[in-house]
Formats: sequence, C-alpha cells, structure tokens
Amino acid sequence: MAGIYIHIPFCKQACNYCDFHFSTTLNKKSALVECLIKEIELRKDYLDNESISTIYFGGGTPSLLSQTELDSILNSVHKNFQIDDNAEITMEVNPDDISISKLEEFKKSSINRLSIGIQSFHDIDLQYMNRAHTSNEAIVAIRNAKQVGLENITIDLIYGVPTLSDEAWNHNLLTFASLDIPHLSAYCLTVESNTPLASLISKGKSDPVSDKKGKTHFEMLMNFMDENSYTQYEISNFCKTNHESKHNSSYWKNKKYLGIGPSAHSYNGNSREWNVSNNVKYINAISRGKVNNESEILTVTEAFNEYILTSLRTIWGVNLIHIQKHFDKEYVDHLTKEADIFIRSGEILTENNTLILSRKGKMMADSISSELFKLD
Repeated sequence: MAGIYIHIPFCKQACNYCDFHFSTTLNKKSALVECLIKEIELRKDYLDNESISTIYFGGGTPSLLSQTELDSILNSVHKNFQIDDNAEITMEVNPDDISISKLEEFKKSSINRLSIGIQSFHDIDLQYMNRAHTSNEAIVAIRNAKQVGLENITIDLIYGVPTLSDEAWNHNLLTFASLDIPHLSAYCLTVESNTPLASLISKGKSDPVSDKKGKTHFEMLMNFMDENSYTQYEISNFCKTNHESKHNSSYWKNKKYLGIGPSAHSYNGNSREWNVSNNVKYINAISRGKVNNESEILTVTEAFNEYILTSLRTIWGVNLIHIQKHFDKEYVDHLTKEADIFIRSGEILTENNTLILSRKGKMMADSISSELFKLD
C-alpha cells in the first residue's frame, strides 16, 4: 500500500520560522489546482498500481481551498488510483480558516482526519511566530471540529520558543489533554536559514532559541504524555491507541508515496523525485504536459543511512533482520560495532532483534543516528 501527498502552496501570511514552499499571493490558485489535477493524471503509473491507503493535503494551508476545489482534486485521485475503502484522508487546517460550515463540508466529503496547526495556546507565542490565529480561535476550532463529528484530530504544538516559559508549556499540554485530542505532533522550534526568524535573531531583534529550554520542554513533554497514556510512537508524535498517523508512519516505514504539487517529494522504493519549488515554473511545465522535477537513485549506503535515520526515531526501531536481508555483511558489521557503544551507555535498547532508543537516547536521537551512518 502507498500514499499520496498533495502540496497546497498558499498561506494568508508567513510564519516567521517556516521554510516550506508557499506563497501569500492567491491569484494563481485556480490555475494551480487545475495543474494538480493534471499532474495526478500524468503520474498515475508512478506507484506501479499499488493501492492507496493514505492521502494527505499539506502545505501551505490546504484549508484555503474551496470544497469544490478539494473535491475536484480528490475526484482526480479516485479516477486515476485504486483507493482503499478505509483510506486515511488528512487535511491540514489553520484555526482561522475553518468555520462550522467549512467543517461540515469536510465531514460530508471523504476527508476523515484533521491536522490543526495550533502551535501554542498562548497569544504571546503566536504573535512571536507570526501566526494568523489567536489562542481562543484555536480552542474554538477544535471544539467545532468535534461538534460536527470530526473526531480524528491531531494538533501541532511548538516548544522551546523564547516567549514560552516552562509553566506556559505545561499549560499548553494541560489544555491539549483537556480537549481530549487523540494525537499530538510536538516540535522544538528550530531556526532555519533564510527565514524571517533567522534574520530577526541575527539583527538582535529577537532572543535566540535556547537548546537548554528545548531539552527541558522535551523532557516535560515525554513525561506528561506518558502519564496521560499517550504512546510516543515517533520522536515528535504521540497518540492514543490506534490513532497513529498512517500517512506519516508510511514515511518512517519506507513505504512508497507520490508527491503532487510544487516542492513535493516522491519515493518509489528505489529513487526519489522532487518537484520544482516555484509555482509559476510548476504551472508552466504541467500546462505543457511535463513535470518539472529532479530525481536521484539511492545508493546502497544512502538507503542504509536513510533506514537508520527514519526507523530509529520510531517505536518500531531498527530491525536487524531487515538489515541482514537487504544489506551486505559490511553494513551489518558496521551497525553492530557502532550500536554497541550506545547499547552499553543505555541510550539504545535491544528487543527482539531490534534497536530502539531509550528515554535517554531520545534526547539525542539525531546525533546517535549520525554515528550509526555508514560512510562511503
């Protein structure tokens, strides 16, 4: 089974920390929707007739599209691919975009999961991040979604924000729990180059992001979610039983996926492709019946390293039988040698021929992964 990701590159305003591809100008929205539909048709053979188990509208802000536009895209997907009866269909939304009437339209369509970009329940943090909504709008949006029967909800929260105290972060988590939401994605604020936030910090107009604060908030997060019976099935993702994100889990489990839209990435098991990150260039190419993208065939070493990076972040871990089956002995020997250092230090646990990060190891997941990488 495979997945389809559809990138909607429009936002009402730019969050100052975001480095995803988007535009705050909507004058090409109709043309781009037409091209999304056409790209779906052009790439219908990319997944080798595998059935589709997940569809994910990301961005950008997909909730800026009308229901007619969303339905036309979904109709094209159904026309060109075999969609599982119980497919997970996720829509990313912002609190300020979803009225009761819009939520009711989602409910009537095949959309069955919402990802709501909350980021914080404190206005001071939302202003710092230049978000378009208020804390009150965030709570109202969640309650309205549940009111119309859209219960399968995840929200995003960001920690490590300079304006976010430990007490305020704990309040965010308490608010999340009080709203009885089955899934949470929580990320530490990072300063990406070429973003407004990076510029503000470099000019001394914003406090720098503190690694120490980020680590403290991450520990608080893990403790809180464990105490409230949420499973940390990936470093940044927590859920109640049977509420994992099927779409994102497919990335971590090395499943195939097709990315539609400007800047979208695709993977067919052997190679990766990524579309041009420019709306005009994307539209011009698709209008001529071509896909403006680049591709690369993964080397054995790249495939090994990618498996380590994605798998070690999850509750399913790095399966040693998989390594032995798909990679030569030199890779097995390398992993055994390098992992032993972290096993002895208690940062990696071994269970059923699987390497899994301990609580201590989760605090330094990226650095551990990099130490396990094989270099050519």
